[in-house]
Amino acid sequence: MRLVASDIDGTILGHDGKISDRTVRAFHACREAGIELVFVTGRPPRWLHPLQEQLGHTGTVICSNGAVVWDLEADRMVSARALQLDAVFEARRIIQRLRPAALFAAETLTGFHLEPGFIENGSSRLLAEYTPAPLHTTLTAADSVVKFLAVVREGSADDFLAEVTPAVAHLAAATHSAPNIALLELSLPGVNKAVTLAEYAAALGVDSADVVAFGDMPNDIEMLRWAGDGYAMASGHPEAILAAGQQAPHFDDDGVAQILEAKLAALGVRLP
Repeated sequence: MRLVASDIDGTILGHDGKISDRTVRAFHACREAGIELVFVTGRPPRWLHPLQEQLGHTGTVICSNGAVVWDLEADRMVSARALQLDAVFEARRIIQRLRPAALFAAETLTGFHLEPGFIENGSSRLLAEYTPAPLHTTLTAADSVVKFLAVVREGSADDFLAEVTPAVAHLAAATHSAPNIALLELSLPGVNKAVTLAEYAAALGVDSADVVAFGDMPNDIEMLRWAGDGYAMASGHPEAILAAGQQAPHFDDDGVAQILEAKLAALGVRLP
């Protein structure tokens, strides 16, 4: 175990926005043992404050499902892979043809653009600062779209993904990570958490066999398959569990911490 790569939401961070003390201690013990830590999330850079405030993490974070690499200590972008604007609008057209009630949003390197109705009233405190408007009126050639989002209010995310994926595969790679809403996340084709994590590990001279990865949702599947030790949370999506082949205990039972404690103990590292 030379590198630990962990998803954030539903894996180490709960709906209350808290990382448990036990999980914090396990990550600190990894760092003190000389094991590299990287967090790999669907979140954009502006939503990484739990890592800084609760973990004191100052290293690299792979954001937006692999589309952005962010240096927390320097508070700057290291690299990004963006969708072409033409591809965004073509994907929007195709998805709306399939699901006329679909609504859309775009995560860019400088902000967030959302259509009226994309957020149900009061459903997202984090996005309340953004003024809804048609995407064609707010997105310009200067915007780098790193994640395009589509939501419908009926059906499951799995069904929505299965319908949309083959229709837009030539334009974008689709996945989902929201457990209770049919929300899709689309990125540049070929971009996912595993691709960017593999590049990061290679830069450190770390082979996939020496990577322990944790995740819980379909946007973690490629990463869990790539890592030598991939663990899906027992509380996670069935497809993530199947892809990983190994389970960490339930999120509510500090599953990530339990796995890390056992691995550190096998290395002779004792937690306080």
